[in-house]
Amino acid sequence: MTPDPVDLDLMARTIYGEARGEPDEGWAAVAWVIRNRAAKGGWWGNTPAHACLCPRQFSCWDELDPNRQVIADLTLFHPGYRKALRIAGEVMDAPGGDDPTHAATHYHSIDILPGWAVGHTPCYEHGRHRFYNNIT
Repeated sequence: MTPDPVDLDLMARTIYGEARGEPDEGWAAVAWVIRNRAAKGGWWGNTPAHACLCPRQFSCWDELDPNRQVIADLTLFHPGYRKALRIAGEVMDAPGGDDPTHAATHYHSIDILPGWAVGHTPCYEHGRHRFYNNIT
């Protein structure tokens, strides 16, 4: 099944906004979180686009975050956007068993410890991010 172009676009912008300082594996891990949230549904919605734009979930979409303008300005001429589109497509096409994040739906930078992460053990760590699959 071909992924929806809007889903891929919003996934790519989110990946770039959230993980552009990370190696490809870090970009893919953020893509897996988006895919896992869409698959889980609930208040995240049931599409990658809804999961990306859900309020207060990905800081790059916050109105006051400087990354918001950065991701809004991305075009196909930008190599980082093209790379993010490729990674988004690869993750959307991959079998679920290929998920290195072990079905993570949450992550945060190692520089912070959000309240929701207190008392939980990360299921995956890569670069400057910790990922969790046990947050309800």
